[in-house]
Amino acid sequence: MIRIMFVCHGNICRSPMAEFLLKDLVKKSGEEDLFEIKSSATSSEELGNPVHYGTKGVLDRLGISCKGKYAVKLTASDYQKYDYFIGMDERNRYNMVRLFNGDKDNKVKLLMDFTDTPGDVADPWWTGNFEETYHDVSKGVKALYEYLKK
Repeated sequence: MIRIMFVCHGNICRSPMAEFLLKDLVKKSGEEDLFEIKSSATSSEELGNPVHYGTKGVLDRLGISCKGKYAVKLTASDYQKYDYFIGMDERNRYNMVRLFNGDKDNKVKLLMDFTDTPGDVADPWWTGNFEETYHDVSKGVKALYEYLKK
């Protein structure tokens, strides 16, 4: 089983979008039993809050439910539980490596690094543009999935 943790600052916009898009992709591929896919935050600001209405709107439009998802915080002990920690931006990567006291097993990655356009996923918290975020996350999730299939 491949265990993936998507990570962003608050776990209400980008990382849950990635979590549910990848869950939907592997389900449609008939491979959901091969994956454990979760998401979490590097901060405590949004803990316990549901998925942001902008992300929920994108997922609803795609027929993907995120019902029951509430923001949770990444912990140091998660490092032993997951194979990949996929951050949405460079700040997420920095915070993960700091929390894990390094990345000795090279598990911390950025989502867009799996694509031909590396960099940060657009943050809709600041832009309000959830479609731009969806474009980035969708592209990244598909590229990550192709990488994992190899």
